[in-house]
Amino acid sequence: MNASVQFLSPSEAARRLGVSAKALRLYEQRGLVAPLRTGAGWRAYGPDEMARAGEIAALRALGLSLAQVARVLAGQPEGLESALAAHQATLEGQLRQLTGAVEKVRALRADLARGQAPARGELARLLEPAAQAVVAFDLPWPWGGEHFELRVVRRLNYITGPLGSGKTRLALRIGETLPGAAFLGLERAADGGAAARARLDADPVLGARVDRALAWLVDDGAQTSDALIALLVGLEADGPTALVVDLVEQGLDQATQEALVAHLRRGGAGGRTLFLLTRSRAILDLTALGPDETILFCPANHSPPTEVAPRPGAPGYEAVASCLASPQVRARTEGIIAWRPRVA
Repeated sequence: MNASVQFLSPSEAARRLGVSAKALRLYEQRGLVAPLRTGAGWRAYGPDEMARAGEIAALRALGLSLAQVARVLAGQPEGLESALAAHQATLEGQLRQLTGAVEKVRALRADLARGQAPARGELARLLEPAAQAVVAFDLPWPWGGEHFELRVVRRLNYITGPLGSGKTRLALRIGETLPGAAFLGLERAADGGAAARARLDADPVLGARVDRALAWLVDDGAQTSDALIALLVGLEADGPTALVVDLVEQGLDQATQEALVAHLRRGGAGGRTLFLLTRSRAILDLTALGPDETILFCPANHSPPTEVAPRPGAPGYEAVASCLASPQVRARTEGIIAWRPRVA
């Protein structure tokens, strides 16, 4: 290796690219990037490898599957047009939002020039995050009526906690309280997917959306199954503006879980707000959370649910990490429930 050229370790490369080390390994496994090797056999990323990985990360951020990324890098840009069109629509929406905010600021400045002070709350509303929403309710058992508020609802919200912590009850209450939300329970595939297939047969538009999502997921290594199809039917169906999904990993292997959460991060499920109840570290990868994702943790001691920042040392971080398990472990404990002894 040329000593004058900077070479980065996989963790350093991932940090500079803004992706997880797991994503970088996946790019390598799929043959999209080939890191160099040091004399000791360690992986290293030089300028050429970083440029290649950066292009892959950009294409993924546009919503392309790994198979589509491979085709684009090979000079076959099919699929890139629709991804760019969707990105353009997102940017135009943000531009409209910013334009509206600029107009409000201009109006406030004009009022000040005339000696008119802003009305009460006007400045606070101007500076609030655009995605701010409030969910507030009294917590059910096992919390005993304590008040709960979620002041900012982000695009992806993970609900987790150990067995018996009340996370399912929290998810149900959010589904009942959040305007426009629906709860997608475990009965979605209880009949072997027959109900899901009947819905697809009766609704060709929904069928086309599910087929597109399924193709994206399979390209990324997912395995087609009744559980996955039933989940996609619920995620892609018209109606709710938000979905609360009970144990999103139910019936899905690790590769499928990883492909699914990547798909949802890139706007899958119509870009709607999602609350994902999970205990799988393949779904809730603490090293890969973005700025539009939230962890809601239900402690084992039935303290009120709290929002946990995804960084080591943050309050509750270790507790969240300890209650997550690999998909293999989750499969072994599937169906196990916690119960409360009846008090005599």
